[in-house]
Amino acid sequence: MTDRIEKLDPALASNVRKVLEVNKAERHIRGGLATKEKYMHIMQNGRKQNNS
Repeated sequence: MTDRIEKLDPALASNVRKVLEVNKAERHIRGGLATKEKYMHIMQNGRKQNNS
């Protein structure tokens, strides 16, 4: 993606590259948080069903 932008607008390509690098660095953290939240919901729903 940045290759095409580099040819059209080098300054924009630099900004895009920075954003993509930050997203790539944070991706595993967001995935871990999503998994944690998923299992928290499962545990909460499971406990509610067991107590009914």
